[in-house]
Amino acid sequence: MIKKPYLLTPGPTPVPPQVLQVGGQPLIHHRSAEFSQIYMRVTEGLKYIFQTGQDVYILTSSGSGAMEAAVVNILSPGEKALVINAGKFGDRWTKICRAFGINVIEVVRPWGEDLPREELADQLASHPDARAVFTTLSETSTGTVFDLAEYGRLTREKDTLLVVDGISGVGAMPCPMDSWGIDVMIAGSQKSFMIPPGLSFIAFSPKGWESVKNARLPKFYFDARASRSSLLKKTSPWTPAISLIRQLEKALAIMQEIGLETLFTHHRIMAEATRAGISALRLELLSQRPGNILTAVKTPQGLDGNRIVKIMQDKYKTHIAGAQEPHKGKFFRIGHLGFIGGFDIMTALTALEMTLDECGFDFNRGDALGAAEAIIKEYWP
Repeated sequence: MIKKPYLLTPGPTPVPPQVLQVGGQPLIHHRSAEFSQIYMRVTEGLKYIFQTGQDVYILTSSGSGAMEAAVVNILSPGEKALVINAGKFGDRWTKICRAFGINVIEVVRPWGEDLPREELADQLASHPDARAVFTTLSETSTGTVFDLAEYGRLTREKDTLLVVDGISGVGAMPCPMDSWGIDVMIAGSQKSFMIPPGLSFIAFSPKGWESVKNARLPKFYFDARASRSSLLKKTSPWTPAISLIRQLEKALAIMQEIGLETLFTHHRIMAEATRAGISALRLELLSQRPGNILTAVKTPQGLDGNRIVKIMQDKYKTHIAGAQEPHKGKFFRIGHLGFIGGFDIMTALTALEMTLDECGFDFNRGDALGAAEAIIKEYWP
């Protein structure tokens, strides 16, 4: 039997065929006029997705590289930073900051919970010397989204910078950098941008650039000043990932043709359909404030969450994501991000039903599919 694979992880996400085709085009030189034109078109397209008037810089790295770039470009040794740690990637902010000698004040929340505005306000009052607040738009390990608009209102009139990991969220849910008062924002290529892994993006507000001028943490490859200087020459400071950037140009053209608001609506519908199916199976969500990016589902009592993921991947070729340490096996994650449509969601829910049946879980077959179908059909044009 032919078994077609389906990719429903929170990243990487499926790549549109026309974007894949661009990756097979012959290479061009990165110091040519032809590539400079592509590079600048991509830069403008990124500004549209970030919803900013500031330049967005392209890094040849995974999203973690952009996280490191954010830290080293705005801080100096021994300075204090608040880190909202409510999952694996909040914890990564902590690890990166500590690796560079930053005095980290962790604001820890259980996985699946967000941090209310009032609690951040209390932390800022207790630590008025904090140079930055590091947080996430969508915590990819749990699917929880944070109220960045309110966080920005707290930091806008302070010396404190608001630094946002938007790696999985930017392009799939609202996060207007300028109007929300975000000072440093990063994103990654293998999420809503619908291209393979290998690129990340970073932008600084005017307030952020003031900190860049004074930051004394060591840096070389990720020096934002080098990126800024090179962009004035319509190029990058180092050899870029040429094929990925050409794929990004095509993907951005698709995103701009669809329009941001339509993309946000699409991702919201995919999320609603997924959760309708999960609820129909009487399964429990992990996140108290889930967003458009992924749905984290608690493993039913008596079952092995790792086995659920393995059966779906190995037997039914439907790739979802398990929970990360220290919560492996306790929940699983279904991505509905990027180049994913309603029938992908229904396929995933069908595979989940088949898997749960194999694991001995009691439910009514077809309920998940019917619930998701009702949502998708309601919005189908």
